[in-house]
Amino acid sequence: MQCLVARPRTYLFRRPYEAAKRVCDVVACLLLMPLLLPVMAVCAVAIWLDDPGPVLFRQLRTGRGGQRFRMLKFRTMYTNAQELKSKYAHLNELSWPDFKITDDPRVTKVGRLLRKTSLDELPQIINVLKGEMSLVGPRPTSFEAQTYALWQTERLEVSPGVTGLWQVRGRSDIDFDERARLDIEYIQNRSFWLDVRILVATVGAVLSRRGAY
Repeated sequence: MQCLVARPRTYLFRRPYEAAKRVCDVVACLLLMPLLLPVMAVCAVAIWLDDPGPVLFRQLRTGRGGQRFRMLKFRTMYTNAQELKSKYAHLNELSWPDFKITDDPRVTKVGRLLRKTSLDELPQIINVLKGEMSLVGPRPTSFEAQTYALWQTERLEVSPGVTGLWQVRGRSDIDFDERARLDIEYIQNRSFWLDVRILVATVGAVLSRRGAY
């Protein structure tokens, strides 16, 4: 895939850009809401019929400045998935504290469909409206900032995103070190044009089912 970043820049703190980006995030979410709400309602019903229980999954994630917040997703796993995590820990394909299992047995039938289509991420529009996330930025980690190496903390200087640079690179099996490098690459080069290109590339990645979400 053609590189989305042309050359390094060092504008890490640009208040006018961040303020304008926040306005664009809110406006985009409000415009999309009428289209997304019916889809989200169908997803919620399908999740409950497949495995009765909470429809939304609230997971603590690490945001800007290392602050923890509850990121929303549609539940894609069985209700006892957390207890089963230790049982399947030996199948983890990534370096700790990352955790990923291909064909994870904890995922429900509806959950597999939601993940393939990235529909499980739709509730994060609420996180964006609350100011906890942006549409584009480093993906928030489930593990805390204390787990980061010092150089990795640069990715915490901006709001986390629903999608980001490493998602559209088409690889979902890279370790945190490489993801952090891509996130820092984004931060050092961020602009409206780059954000638009990442959003467009995200749509293509979702449609081709090759993105990392």
